Amino acid sequence: MLNRRRLLVGTTFSAAALAAPSILRAQDRTVKMGALRLVHSMPPYFYDRFLPAGTKLEVIVFDSPTDGKNAVITKSVDFGTFGIAAGILGAAVGEPVVVVGAMSNKGMGVIAKAGSDIRSVKDLKGKKVGIWPGSTQEVFILERLKMEGLSVKDISSVRVPFGEMPAMLARGDIDAYVGAEPGPGLSISTGAGQLVEYPYGTAMGGLNMIFATHADTAAKNPDLVLAMLKTQRKAVEFMTENTPAVVDMSVQKLGANRAAVDQALGARNVEYVWKLDDKVQGQARTYAQHMLDLKQIRALPDFGKFLDPKFSNEIAAS
Repeated sequence: MLNRRRLLVGTTFSAAALAAPSILRAQDRTVKMGALRLVHSMPPYFYDRFLPAGTKLEVIVFDSPTDGKNAVITKSVDFGTFGIAAGILGAAVGEPVVVVGAMSNKGMGVIAKAGSDIRSVKDLKGKKVGIWPGSTQEVFILERLKMEGLSVKDISSVRVPFGEMPAMLARGDIDAYVGAEPGPGLSISTGAGQLVEYPYGTAMGGLNMIFATHADTAAKNPDLVLAMLKTQRKAVEFMTENTPAVVDMSVQKLGANRAAVDQALGARNVEYVWKLDDKVQGQARTYAQHMLDLKQIRALPDFGKFLDPKFSNEIAAS
């Protein structure tokens, strides 16, 4: 569902602050960027510091990865950040979604009710576990269950949006959940939940959110794509060196609990990135294969169309 809160910000930097394509300098334009209500979806809120001259940004917030992906393919937004799973789901059925960069890694957590006997993924057997279908977290927990000799049939999977997971756990509606920050950080910092694990021990590593656009944008407006990915890089570099600013922005824009964000970032459970390098591409291919094996998709995406690293490569080379 499209959130009604939008943020319109303008650049305060000169053109010299970031080498911008002439198409952006020639006339003012507003770029629409889709983001999720998650701590690891925060980079767009820092873009205003690094946008090319004459460019403004409108951040449009979505509550689910699928909604964010759909906004990209319908051109409701120019760019979007969402979990790799949502992108693969679209690309596997021929939707024109193209990954041009990365956004963030990690940002997940398997959390159980504090004081429970759930200490490992294996202990989830027979328990009510909150999972958001179609999410990156779903693929990770299904793979972790498989590694422990279990399957989704061994747990009672409950469909729960990320934002509702901590409250449902605290009330006892579920025994555990596979959530996205700041949810895990909130449960841990309030004492309502206990960490089972950060589920990064698979071949997919900490792969999570990507930077995507419509195929038409990548093909017809490459200067814009390059400029916005450069902006992503600058934002990521700033955020990596200024954690307190990320905490403040998360509280301000998401209404997030400060202690929850401190917990997430302090535990280094969020990693802001921008490169679509060989490692990320390899993890994405592995991820897609897992989705195929789980019958979440019927065919693998055309990776030659779905993953477009040329913009990232050009920026890295320069």
